[in-house]
Amino acid sequence: MATTTSTAAGGTAVRRPVPPSPAPGARPRRQGGTVLALPALVWYLVFMVGPLVAIFVVAALHWPGMLQPVSFAGFDNARTVFADPVFWDAVQNTAVQLAVAVPVMVVCAYMVGYYVAQRPPGHRVIRYLLFIPGLISTPAKAMVFYAALSPDGLVNGGLKAVGLGSLTDAWLASPSTALACLIALDIWAGIGFTAVLFAARLGSVPEELGEAAQLDGAGHWRVMWRIHFPVIRDYVGVVTMLQFLWTLFGSAQHVLLLTQGGPGSSSTTLSFLVYQKAFIAADLGYSQTVGVILFLVGLVGLLAIRRVFRQSY
Repeated sequence: MATTTSTAAGGTAVRRPVPPSPAPGARPRRQGGTVLALPALVWYLVFMVGPLVAIFVVAALHWPGMLQPVSFAGFDNARTVFADPVFWDAVQNTAVQLAVAVPVMVVCAYMVGYYVAQRPPGHRVIRYLLFIPGLISTPAKAMVFYAALSPDGLVNGGLKAVGLGSLTDAWLASPSTALACLIALDIWAGIGFTAVLFAARLGSVPEELGEAAQLDGAGHWRVMWRIHFPVIRDYVGVVTMLQFLWTLFGSAQHVLLLTQGGPGSSSTTLSFLVYQKAFIAADLGYSQTVGVILFLVGLVGLLAIRRVFRQSY
């Protein structure tokens, strides 16, 4: 074993062993990280990968109810889904919902978050107020919108009060406005929480960037979009992904509580169609076939958003 000589406090030479150096090309010994992560990996495989595989399996079965006999259907469920006009109405409604709700929510939340990040008077109170929609349960939020949009609700009452009674409508029961009401609920429910996330991220951007731009004559609008936005571009992409997934998969509860997919299929979305076919129509094969399509839409959407918002440097 190699040794080294060092001098002690009294001037005495002391020989100390030198630990052997690792052999060239030898891998450093691991610290048992895999063992520590094993419970989480098992949990993920059982409760995440397992249901994902089950979706594809059930989509290939003819299963008319939980306690009913099961038979192999192959691609029959897919043919039934693609021949169903309700499915195409759900595709159209989901596309409109995503195209309107996600961009409006992200853009408005970013601007509100930028304002809060500038620490205006009362900015702490504003942060708490923005969190309120996130603290309210989904049934409570639905009841608020139902009370406002019912025929005798606040919206129609306000229109009548200002002499615009001709514009009143049964908002949730009208084919032309039911989906718009659901989109408004999605935006209202998500914009506050998203704005707080943006404010937290913008708060970590160095203040010198904005101050230098303002000294060069840039206004708040240009500083917000030309200076701060490129800095947190990747974070905007992450938040957009989260809101995209929430709108795509979470809209079923709003539809269930407010419109039941109607009138007709004017407010039926893909996520609600999965619930409707599984728990109301008891057609699990049809339901999970739509679930597979929903999964693929979500995957393609995430990849597209990631490509759009990736940093260019």
